[in-house]
Amino acid sequence: MENKEKARILAIDYGAKRVGLAITDPLRIFAYPLMTLKRDKNFWNDLEQVFKNYDIETIVLGYPLKEDGTRSSSTELIEKFKKELEKKKSIKIILVDERYSSSIAKERILESVPSKKKRRDKKLVDMNAAAVFLQDYLEMNE
Repeated sequence: MENKEKARILAIDYGAKRVGLAITDPLRIFAYPLMTLKRDKNFWNDLEQVFKNYDIETIVLGYPLKEDGTRSSSTELIEKFKKELEKKKSIKIILVDERYSSSIAKERILESVPSKKKRRDKKLVDMNAAAVFLQDYLEMNE
């Protein structure tokens, strides 16, 4: 029982250059932006460190669809990443629609980050976009 309360859900906003991460609180009520990782030679080690630091029970992976719900140019990239992640981790991975998450994240950043320089930081958008679709997932699965 104790362990169940500590298990969290990790959201991944996977991109060609950067990967935004968000995580739930231990009770899985709120989603928080965690960090943005670079897609470089250290990526898998950096991601593994996140798994060492948190008890991750489920991964919510942003699935990019077009406005009409059909596959986008990034859909294949996400599916390939999901397969690679499944080989490395035996954790449930759920694909969730991430349409509009970046737009919503940008709006939230505009409202909450006073510094124009900080608002232009794309890493901030990536991890906040992950938090947006993670919070949506939490609310739909209450």
